[in-house]
Amino acid sequence: MAEVLDVAVVGGGPTGLLLACELALAGVRVQVLERRAEPVRESRALTLHPRSLEVLALRGMEARFLERGRPLPTGHFAMLDTRLDFSVLDTRFPYTLFIPQAVTEALLEARARELGVAVLRGHTVEALRQDEEGVALEGTSDAGAFRRRARFVVGADGARSAVRQLAGIPFPGTEVTRTAVLGDVVLGAPPTQPALGIVNPHGGVMVVPMAPGVHRIVINDPLREGVPLREPVTLDELRESCARIAGTDFGMKDPRWLSRFGNETRLADRYRDGRVLLAGDAAHMHFPAGGQGLNVGLQDAMNLGWKLAAVVKAGAPDALLDSYTRERRPVGDALIRNTLAQTALMGATQETLALRAMMSELLRAPKLNREFADAISALDVGYGALDVPEPQVDTPLLPGWSGRRLVDLELRQDDGTDVPLYSALHPGRWLLLGLREQPDTPPRWEPGWPSNVMHLRARAPAGREELQGVGGMLVRPDGHVGWAWAA
Repeated sequence: MAEVLDVAVVGGGPTGLLLACELALAGVRVQVLERRAEPVRESRALTLHPRSLEVLALRGMEARFLERGRPLPTGHFAMLDTRLDFSVLDTRFPYTLFIPQAVTEALLEARARELGVAVLRGHTVEALRQDEEGVALEGTSDAGAFRRRARFVVGADGARSAVRQLAGIPFPGTEVTRTAVLGDVVLGAPPTQPALGIVNPHGGVMVVPMAPGVHRIVINDPLREGVPLREPVTLDELRESCARIAGTDFGMKDPRWLSRFGNETRLADRYRDGRVLLAGDAAHMHFPAGGQGLNVGLQDAMNLGWKLAAVVKAGAPDALLDSYTRERRPVGDALIRNTLAQTALMGATQETLALRAMMSELLRAPKLNREFADAISALDVGYGALDVPEPQVDTPLLPGWSGRRLVDLELRQDDGTDVPLYSALHPGRWLLLGLREQPDTPPRWEPGWPSNVMHLRARAPAGREELQGVGGMLVRPDGHVGWAWAA
């Protein structure tokens, strides 16, 4: 009888690879089935946002990404003239990291293989059947037909997810009503500024340096927005639209990649159906505004990974997986709403241009700019309390803390050394963090499954007013607070 996997992850993009890393770290038997025979060369996504960098830092992976990327202190909302100031955000990573998706995938795949994950390329899933014990997958590969059986299957296979369709999970939303184009090209006369955005009555153009000698051109052309997705993009089309909108084609030549994309927008009805779960673009599809899709997918993977590992390896209650939809689907819904708003603001009508000018003026207010930056970077995401037993402590539990994202605090240990909070979470386990000055009886926590809780006693850094009166916390493996209690 063939081996039964703990988890089969269908899709070897950033979401699937990070999820596989998270599962393998916990000792879960996991395979990744990817339909593409070769690693991706084109990079639809170009940035990692602050929360995604925090997610990587929670497992000690951030350095390899920082070495390959370029920090940018600002982001954008709908290409408005007023940029979002990421430098004021409360994080160790107050910037967006410019790093092509191809590099992100390569780094995550390397880490997955380090952890013993089999990444099987050229495997296309074509059939799925689940029962009370697991899920059977069938498909084809370069070597012929294949079959897999796993206790759980995760569809991380993109917006056209075969797993979602085979599982019968509804994907309601709207069809394409407008298209835009992009091209990675060589520019003979590139703009002098590092990133250029132009929106005027003729349309919108964004120019971003990709690599030495290569720039990405993204164009919203009102005269071409009705062109079907299936029609190939040509260099002449890119040149003509760019010249009409920007007044120049920047001497573009030697295209490396040309693509047309649309504003089809959908959100999965649920992220779980029995033993089948969805993550990333398989669960949410939208116009690529603000560079959020890949980032939200990575954050889906972090939320799901430790929960699925707890159910598979530690006998955690099946209901823990229900919290995945409860916590992450509202994030997908917020993603849909803000990308729809950005899409509307990218129009070129007189009314839209007036609205853009007003919005750009409003974003000059630091408080509002900060709120938008927090939302785009996902630092504003919080959850409620999980439906598991509370820790037993001798002081009251503090309201308003459960589900809150924790900053990577620099903690002072009893021996006088400092330790970043996130480094204590590298193993991917729960953390009992004591913040009292004097030793006391450690809190008791019996979640109902072997949780292998880590312990750390330390003092919080000065100047963190929100920690005044907090005696300790039970921190989830994803860096969100489970519960906090009074000093």
